[in-house]
Amino acid sequence: MLGFMPYWRDDSVKISVVICTRDREETIGQAVESVANCEYPVFDIHIMDQSTRTGTRECVEKLAAKFRAKVAIIYHHLDKAGLSRASNAGARASDGQVIAYTDDDVIVPADWLSNVARAFAADSKAGLLYGQVLVPDELKPRLKDGVIVPSLTWEKSERLLKGSVRFKIWGMGANMAIARVLFEDVGGFDEALGGGGPLRSSQDYDFAYRTYLRGYAILLEPTVMVDHYGTRTAEQWPDTMVNYGIGDGAFYSKHIRCGDMRAFQLFCGAYALARAREIKHSLKIGKYHRGQYSLNMIVGFRKAMPFGIDRRFRLFVETEKGKIVVTQSNTVTATKRQL
Repeated sequence: MLGFMPYWRDDSVKISVVICTRDREETIGQAVESVANCEYPVFDIHIMDQSTRTGTRECVEKLAAKFRAKVAIIYHHLDKAGLSRASNAGARASDGQVIAYTDDDVIVPADWLSNVARAFAADSKAGLLYGQVLVPDELKPRLKDGVIVPSLTWEKSERLLKGSVRFKIWGMGANMAIARVLFEDVGGFDEALGGGGPLRSSQDYDFAYRTYLRGYAILLEPTVMVDHYGTRTAEQWPDTMVNYGIGDGAFYSKHIRCGDMRAFQLFCGAYALARAREIKHSLKIGKYHRGQYSLNMIVGFRKAMPFGIDRRFRLFVETEKGKIVVTQSNTVTATKRQL
């Protein structure tokens, strides 16, 4: 049942910020401090820590004391890793009407939360918002050396709503906000998907697709921006593409198994586009290159089959052969901001 956001002023809704982290004590501090410095009247910050070391806890506790008069910074330690699991735990631990997610290698501007609130206030059907993820100016020179900084930019606001426009996969979990009524309506993130889960990635794409199917609007809002300090080398990138392929294949397979022809069409289109790009690249470099992304879409499709499906929420469920176990997450090198 839909529970759209009622009209509210863009400075009155409480926003709970959730940052999921694991063994990133070198950058978690700058991420949390940037959020704490946001110019917004009603928010709190929840750190969902899956670290094996104590550095993150110590850093967060110092920041909680520093910003005690301005904003509550609440530390939570989780015994079991997994990005989707941590994201769900953050939603359950918080009480904001909007849950804003960012990463432990991101810096947000002072107007980040104000822009999130403004976008939700303008659209009563808004359930999910994605903002831009930018390459910081200080990292741009390193792109010439082959360093990869995952980012996503666009110029115009878009609104994806079932019945009015076609669904498309767009957005990054590093800059995402969710209305709590939506979170409860779709059943949260799929814990088999996402970094550290058995199906590796695509938890945010899956969440967006289930949002679309439920009839909530997805806002693609370029005024909501963050800087991304997570980098990958050229040597690390192939493993990342393997994980992306596995996650995407699993995401499509779940919805196809539910009899969703739209998901089947999306899968065919994504696979064909990926193969075309890989073939073009192999011709360009003068030798055949076995495309890791498209190949692993098929691998992910197959890996998802042992799991059952809760068809009400379209979530993977464990079976005797399909277990939601902890696996290796994407390799990312977090870079400390130069002040």
